[in-house]
Amino acid sequence: MDPEDVRRLLEAVQRGDASVEDALSRLRDWPMKDLGFAVVDHHRALRCGFPEVVLAEGKTPEQVARIAAEIARSGSNLLVTRVQAEQLGPLRAAVPSGSWNELGRVFTLKQREPERRGARPVVVVTAGTSDLAVAEEAAATAEIMGNEVARVTDVGVAGIHRLLPHVPALATAGVIIVVAGMEGALASVVAGMVDRPVIAVPTSVGYGASFRGLAALLGMLCSCAAGVAVVNIDNGFGAGYAASRINLAAPGAR
Repeated sequence: MDPEDVRRLLEAVQRGDASVEDALSRLRDWPMKDLGFAVVDHHRALRCGFPEVVLAEGKTPEQVARIAAEIARSGSNLLVTRVQAEQLGPLRAAVPSGSWNELGRVFTLKQREPERRGARPVVVVTAGTSDLAVAEEAAATAEIMGNEVARVTDVGVAGIHRLLPHVPALATAGVIIVVAGMEGALASVVAGMVDRPVIAVPTSVGYGASFRGLAALLGMLCSCAAGVAVVNIDNGFGAGYAASRINLAAPGAR
């Protein structure tokens, strides 16, 4: 249920091009669709500005495919995250026009141009190559939501000189997403260099005492640099979504 769709339908009724009964019929399935195992929230875009996002993890291939097909049928853009190899075939069959981002494990379908989300790009900064999958999930999420996205890769604190040439580009960002495992120090470094909001994403990359991302999470939460917000471990989607909302509210976004 896109706001423009509702507006066009109401205007059609007002002009007499559509009857009240026709409008009621078209609106009947718009708020939600019960598939038996899932209730697809078609009202999400109207409330939140973006359609319901499908987390493929924990679902059967058939469930993912049916939910995705229902969202696509409504005319909305589609974002499916954490797609597993066995889910991809049925998903592609159900939504043949969709695009597969193998690195980010993200499946998308763009059926309409999303609202432009800001005059400045979202810049996704990755500490190491092992963090790229989570970073790409964040980047793909921000892109399907209407943001220009730039990527800065492999600039972790073990070789901090690699980051320095990118500082001018970071200063032009609307929002910066920093993705890092190990001790998660890169978020503090970046936030201490620019006056942009920083969303830190701890990853589960690291040896034993990193506790599958817990060390990076705690390090980012304890950042001495101001302006750092932290999402959950490996939650690239959450970072991309939050960055998009921040960018929408930024000056010059509309």
